[in-house]
Amino acid sequence: MAALVAVSAPAAAQTEFHFQFGELLNPFSAQEEESFVLTLQQATQWKYGDSFFFIDYLDDRGRDGFNERDFYGEWYPTLSLGKMTGKAVGGGPLVDVGFIAGLNAAGDAKVVKYLPGLRLAWKAPGFIFLNTDLMLYLDGSSGVGAGGAPRTDDSYCFDVNWLYLFDVGEQSFQITGHAEYIGAVTNEFGVEYGGTILAQPQFRWDAGKAFGGDAGKLFAGIEYQYWSNKLGTDQDESAVQLLLAWQL
Repeated sequence: MAALVAVSAPAAAQTEFHFQFGELLNPFSAQEEESFVLTLQQATQWKYGDSFFFIDYLDDRGRDGFNERDFYGEWYPTLSLGKMTGKAVGGGPLVDVGFIAGLNAAGDAKVVKYLPGLRLAWKAPGFIFLNTDLMLYLDGSSGVGAGGAPRTDDSYCFDVNWLYLFDVGEQSFQITGHAEYIGAVTNEFGVEYGGTILAQPQFRWDAGKAFGGDAGKLFAGIEYQYWSNKLGTDQDESAVQLLLAWQL
């Protein structure tokens, strides 16, 4: 998953294009393949909440039926209780409560997941945003009969997402991303998939600013991906990817 971004205007959109390259694990063959991911993502704020989506295009050098010109996307529209009521919500470090209606969809695997839930927004020094999301993880997939991955029963998802900014001398940096835990499920054949952790922190350097351009437009860095029990297997992934990001 690509990292979340912040939008500060009352009604505004922020769009990014990402290129990532590294060796990613095919958990079904236990082989690592050089892979690239192209991502379009957008964060939007409006009168009563916000919205975040991304679409990944994935390809690798292996021709094994995995990550071959595939698509994957997620969308998280959120209603803000504070914005809807026009009143302060929470207290102390808690600054807002939101209601999420998430959607995850994978192309070749024909997987669809619905994620209704609750968001708590927190105030912390240096963070542009810091959210904790607790969502149901409801399966709406087509299943093996339609040529896709096996259907599963329902579960839950807990996610933490953030954007942290800091400077070192004249250089500007960001640490952004998310980490999630999805509870164990059982597929349509009675096979249990253990709970999974997916963490995707990005470390980004404002390269555009460093070379005399506009700040906040062109970033270079890395994304570290840790994925336990990847895609319902017993394989764990630990991968570092080159990251280039262009913000419109």
